[in-house]
Amino acid sequence: MEPELTIRVADELLMFLPAARREKVSRVPWDGTSTLGHLVESLGVPLPEAGPMTVGGAPVGPSTRPDAGDEVHVAAVPRPQPVPLEPGQVAPRFLLDVHLGTLARRMRLVGLDTAYHNDMDDPALVVQADAERRVLLTQDRGLLRRRALWFGAYVRGSRPDDQLRDVLDRFAPVLRPWTRCTACNGELVPVDKEEIERDLEAGTRRNYDVYGRCANCGQVYWRGAHGGHLEKIVHDATRLVERAAIAR
Repeated sequence: MEPELTIRVADELLMFLPAARREKVSRVPWDGTSTLGHLVESLGVPLPEAGPMTVGGAPVGPSTRPDAGDEVHVAAVPRPQPVPLEPGQVAPRFLLDVHLGTLARRMRLVGLDTAYHNDMDDPALVVQADAERRVLLTQDRGLLRRRALWFGAYVRGSRPDDQLRDVLDRFAPVLRPWTRCTACNGELVPVDKEEIERDLEAGTRRNYDVYGRCANCGQVYWRGAHGGHLEKIVHDATRLVERAAIAR
């Protein structure tokens, strides 16, 4: 009989397994040389999504080479998940792939430093994420398997509201709503109405007095017709992060 291992994965990770083999317990061939990380990814689970691993109840790392007959338990990434921060940095920086443009704008709305390009290929995304120490968010499992990537995460959900909730629940980052340009990610600075009123529509000049301007692209912001909808996004995001922080 060919030697094999038993791998048990957390319920949260079953979504990554092929539908035909989507079972909590998998038996996999043991070749004597493969690491746990390789075996877990061979099931379909990207390593950035695999949390603590144990063999026989003892903690092990993905570089561990198991023995025949071992039973491996793979947990999901703990939430909130810590991210290494640089001195003076209070929240992670993020980079989103080309399919997450709406999520990028919502993350900027709540004040998260969020880079996004609609024309960047996978190798370039990894280079930027590593160079700027940004967490790469994606729904591309292959992208998360790139060995050069320093930190990545799979975004759950098909709707931007669900995606934002998933990111905030996973990282519980410090939020600074209304401080970033949703178009380019630049920081907003207060601007006097008199400086910009010649560029405003008459109705806007009449109804609004508080404005901000992007220090990067110059776009002007005010609480306009969509203010109620945006206020709800910010309110819900703030409440979610507060609950996640309490759970730490």
